[in-house]
Amino acid sequence: MSSDPWGRVDEAGTVYVRTADGERAVGSWQAGSPEEALAYYKRKYDGLVIEIGLLERRVRTTDLSVKDAMTAIEHLRMSVAQAHAVGDLDALLERLDTLTGEVQARREERKAAKAKATDAARHAKEELVAEAEELSVSEQWRAAGDQLRTLVDTWKSLPRLDRKSDDELWHRFSHARSVFSKRRKAHFASLDAQREEARRVKEKLVAEAEELSGSTEWGPTAARYRELMAEWKAAGRAQREAEEELWTRFRGAQDVFFAARGEAFAERDSEQRENLTRKEELVAEAEKLLPVSDVKAARAAFRSVNERWESVGHVPRDARPKIEARLHTVERAIQEAEEAEWRRTNPEARARAEGLTGQLQAAVDKLRSQVEAARAAGSNAKADKLAKELEGRQALLDQALKGLHEFGG
Repeated sequence: MSSDPWGRVDEAGTVYVRTADGERAVGSWQAGSPEEALAYYKRKYDGLVIEIGLLERRVRTTDLSVKDAMTAIEHLRMSVAQAHAVGDLDALLERLDTLTGEVQARREERKAAKAKATDAARHAKEELVAEAEELSVSEQWRAAGDQLRTLVDTWKSLPRLDRKSDDELWHRFSHARSVFSKRRKAHFASLDAQREEARRVKEKLVAEAEELSGSTEWGPTAARYRELMAEWKAAGRAQREAEEELWTRFRGAQDVFFAARGEAFAERDSEQRENLTRKEELVAEAEKLLPVSDVKAARAAFRSVNERWESVGHVPRDARPKIEARLHTVERAIQEAEEAEWRRTNPEARARAEGLTGQLQAAVDKLRSQVEAARAAGSNAKADKLAKELEGRQALLDQALKGLHEFGG
């Protein structure tokens, strides 16, 4: 019989392995010595050691899944338990138990990491949904649309959650995008309608502007063009190409009219400057009539000047008040001279003036006598009162005498 710390061979050639639970027959050896038998079964043990070592390396240095690792461990555990080998099988089982603990620890780590990643993904998706819902009411159509597309790409890069949670968040996210898309579509549809209406309005404005371009009614037409411009601005913008084409026509029609008006005004201004020169000569001729010495001659000369004045025509607006004021000054001087001459030569007016003067003279003479009589009688208060009345009548008499003198009296 041959013996070893981990096994033995009896006289019948049966090979045994020693374990914590006792001996277990692992095979039979008849072809050689007991030492050869133990050596053979030890090599089988060494094979198990190599397999366990390889599994330990895979578990500790690779991304072997927990499921595959546990399957491999259980397979080796069964192999050790049923091994036809001689060696420290209990030590091998202990190594497998240790490796099982490591795999289970890795399972917990991965589970915790997955839970953390899931929480992070949930939080990230909730933020994406909140941002999408905020963007759904935005009117920054281009910027918000670009941002929503970026959010979709970000969503796709995140891991999935459990089906229920993922579906609920995706439904909110998708609904927010749909709301924004519908609002944007409605906005641009409304904008297109507004631009089409603006195009129709502006086509009418262009047609009228082109029709007016040949008008020579400068004031009313210029005023109408100003109204058309205000209506143009109020109409809003048409589609870009239509807007540019219509504006070119609209502006072109105005340019034609205002160019023609400018030429007409330039010709008119030249004519009015010539008129001003002629009227300045006429005013100078009229001013030579002052001061008036012969009323009839002055009136006849002024009438000649005025007739020629009326035939001259308009002068520049800014010069008109001054030149007309000079002529009116001459005319007023002649009128005043005529009035003075009429008063001087009117018999009825002279008679009235002489009668008034005589009445006032008589009153003055009477009051003077009364004043003298009152003072002679020692009635000074009465004399003072009569003297004041005399003073007033004397002033009226002086004025009447002055008027009578104008009649040559």
